[in-house]
Parts: sequence; structure tokens; C-alpha cells
Amino acid sequence: MSILNSAVEVSAPGYVANRAALLDRLAELDAALEQARAGGGAKYVTRHHARGKLLPRERIELLVDADSPFLELSPVAAYGTDFPVGASVVTGIGVVEGVECLIVANDPTVRGGAVNPWSLAKTRRAGEIALANRLPMVNLVESAGADLPTQAEIFIPGGRVFRDLTRLSAAGIPTVSVVFGNATAGGAYVPGMSDHVIMIRDRSQVYLAGPPLVKMATGEVTDDESLGGAAMHAATSGLADYLASDERDGIRLARQCVRRLNWRKQGPSPRTAVPQPPKYDPEELLGITSADLKVPFDPREVLARILDGSDFDEFKPAYGDALVTGWGELHGYPVGVLANARGVLFSEEAQKAAQFIQLANASDTPLIFLQNTTGYMVGTEYEQRGIIKHGALMINAVSNSTVPHLTVNLGASYGAGNYGMCGRAYEPRFLFTWPNAKSAVMGPAQLAGVLSIVARQAATARGRDYDEESDAAMRMMVEQQIESQSGALFLSGRLYDDGVIDPRDTRTVLGLCLSAIHSGPVQGADGFGVFRM
Repeated sequence: MSILNSAVEVSAPGYVANRAALLDRLAELDAALEQARAGGGAKYVTRHHARGKLLPRERIELLVDADSPFLELSPVAAYGTDFPVGASVVTGIGVVEGVECLIVANDPTVRGGAVNPWSLAKTRRAGEIALANRLPMVNLVESAGADLPTQAEIFIPGGRVFRDLTRLSAAGIPTVSVVFGNATAGGAYVPGMSDHVIMIRDRSQVYLAGPPLVKMATGEVTDDESLGGAAMHAATSGLADYLASDERDGIRLARQCVRRLNWRKQGPSPRTAVPQPPKYDPEELLGITSADLKVPFDPREVLARILDGSDFDEFKPAYGDALVTGWGELHGYPVGVLANARGVLFSEEAQKAAQFIQLANASDTPLIFLQNTTGYMVGTEYEQRGIIKHGALMINAVSNSTVPHLTVNLGASYGAGNYGMCGRAYEPRFLFTWPNAKSAVMGPAQLAGVLSIVARQAATARGRDYDEESDAAMRMMVEQQIESQSGALFLSGRLYDDGVIDPRDTRTVLGLCLSAIHSGPVQGADGFGVFRM
């Protein structure tokens, strides 16, 4: 047993300041989440309830097993855009009849559940997660189809949602749809391409074109029920497999469908059936990361509060010590960990990481990346020592590793360090962000400084005087822009992660993800690309 020892002093001024700064970011997150939960606003929520209909999160609550967790994904999608926070759809992982499922629920209080560019991206991400982790998908459908003002952005890529549904089915991953109201135009293809379809009498209306469009296109005069009502689809078209009497009955039938799937996980069970909790209080995570991202912190303090029993076997502790690597368990599942200790990655850290990733693949062990990096080291000495080829070595290993990767950005994620530490482009199974975290090409001051140097050199080359006052204004403007565009909520709003999480929930979130990952096989790579040594 290699139990981590903590040096955190909760009364220290630095800790208190860090905690206060993180609580401020959490307040901003809570405000954004409240916006998402509000849907289309009180007026439309009241109207929806008055029609005897449930809200999307109410439907999800009835669908999942009592007292079981629901891990909501991308909850602040569309934050900072012209579209409502949450992107008119709720997605997440919940347990239904003992089976972990990927759940997608349209929010009809937001423009009738119409699909806009961000709801499309959010739905597609949900499909990726279902396929990668072999999770049955349950769609709770009530959508007016495409958001027509933005059809140019969603029509062509939107077809992938239907393609992805059929690919889930082809991979032996079941899909279930419950239609609660309108499923019009493209929305009709969600039940049309699902394995199991449930409709609700006198509520569900599924058609490619409603009565007005049918009349305009063909001259035919028809009504909603004859054209696409639940009873018609159950008795005539055969699109509905089950006919429910009301919303609750529809959810009951969905649970029944999942119960009859005879679903089995393909990954190994947790190695430790009853894992020990960490030795240290997760509440203390609020003050560990530095309010100033230029100030490093020891990631072992984080590991001591998320790993089972705070037990961590460190790998190569004296070599490349700006990167902490080692083995532990989280909720009983064996994991390998790569965590930045001092921000900058040198050649030694890159080589150490590549070897460690190979070892994890040899033992079929999932990897957790805890990001807090400013990137790979620059400068003449480091270029001559081969930082490019060593960074490429690490990125090669990350790219071709096939064990599941889980990434959490704890602080900074800048430059190619984002790539080497398995950023979004490297398709980790899940990626979450702490509210204080930032990600960009480089820090705001560095980026503004580079632009200033380039502009100054250009002026010199032309033989012109350099305008120092304009330079100061430019630098201030650039720093403010990069500061706002590198923040956690801004990036999460654009789905560059799967959610901003409270640091105190990190162990729980990772545990839920590890359990979901093991719905499919967990297997390491047979080989890697050519390593430049």
C-alpha cells in the first residue's frame, strides 16, 4: 500500500484565497445550470404542465431507477451563444432496470424542441458516447424538427443523427424511442430508425409533413390523427410497437423494453467489490488548485481525494517529475493516472508518459489524464535536445492507445500540452472541466505579447516608428478576448468538453464514467505508430 500523505492546510491564506476564487466560479456555473433547467422559461413551462405533460427532466426521473444517479452531459451547451443554455435537449447516462443507458430528451418548452446547431452537436455527442461505450440509447422524443431559421447550418450534417442510430443498431446496441408529442419531419426518423418504438394515444403525432404541408404539396386534406397519430401507427403503419395510455405508461413501457434486452456488460467487473473511500475530505479540493493558473499545485493532493483509499503507486517518481504517473483504483476499477505537476512538459516527461501509456495498454488498464499544462518547453536548448520528437512520441502514444481515456482539466490546458494530455481532439471517452480551468493556444498575456513582437518587427522592417499607445490598446483587447474565450463555461457551451463539474464531484463523476465504459470491452492497443526515439 502506497498511501498518499496530504500537506494541505485549510487555514493557510493561499488555500483560503484559492477556495474563494473557485467558489466564485461555481456560482457562475450554478447560474448557467439554472438557466438550462429553466428551459423555455416560466410561461412555456406552465403551458406545458397545463397540457398534462411532463418536462424532460421529469420524464428522465421517472425513467431511471429510483435513487440511482443521472450523469447529465453537456448541460450548458450553447452558453454564450444566441441560443438558450442547454440547447433545447437534455442528455446523460442513467440506470434503467439495472442497465446503464444513454438518454436523450427533447425539451419542448424551447421552441417546441426544435433542433438548432447546438442541440444537433449535443445529440451527436450523445450518440458518439453510446457507440464508444456500448450503451443502449433511449430517446424521449418531442420535437418540431429543424429550427428553420438555422436550417442551412443543420440540414446537411443533421442526417448523421439518423445514420448514427442505425449504426448503433448494427453494432448490437439497442435503441428505444418514446414519442410524447410531435415528431415532425426529421424528428420522425428518430422513432423510424429505433429498434423499439412507444407512442402515446392521442398525444403522439409522427409524420414527415403535417396537414398544412401535405395540402400545399399534394392538395390532400387530412388531419393529425389520420396522418400520424399513435393509434394509426400502432394498427396501420406498424411504426409503433407499443401504444401507451399516457406519458407515465409510456415510460413504464420503455423500462419494460430495457428490462427485456437481456443486456450484459462486456468489460471486467470492479477488481475491488467494496472500495475504500479516500482518506481525505473531497471538500478540500476547492482550495487546492491555484487561483492564479501560473502557480503550480501538487496533483497528488487531488489524487489523495479521488482514489480509493488514497492509495497510489507512483511510476518513475524521480524521472520527469513535472508529470506524475502511477496506478490506483477508483470505485474499484484499476486505473493509470497521468497528472501535470508543474505545467511545462519536458523531454523526460514526454518519454515517461509514452512508456506509461504503453504499459497501461499492455495490461488493459483505463487511463485518467489530469490536465494542468502550459505545453511543451520551448527554447534553443530544448529544441536541440529533441523536444519536438519527444512531444511527438507522447502524442503518438496517446493517439494510438485503445484503452479508455478519461480527461479532467483541473487548471490550464494550453498549446500542444492539450494534445499530449488527451484533449478533445484525441477523443477521450469523457472529458470534464473544473470551473476555474482554461484552455487556449497559449495564455492571454503570452498571446498578446507574441502579436506585439510580430507587429513591432514588421514596423521595424518597414522603417516606421512603432505606435506604443496603439500597441498597449491592442494587447489589452487581445488579452480580454482570449481570457473570455478560454474560460470553462465558454468552451463547455461549445461542447469542447462533456460538462463543467464541481471539483467535489470528481470522484463520483469518474466512477460513473468508468462503470459506463465497462459496458463494452476494455482492450489495449496491439501496436503503435513509428516512435521517433
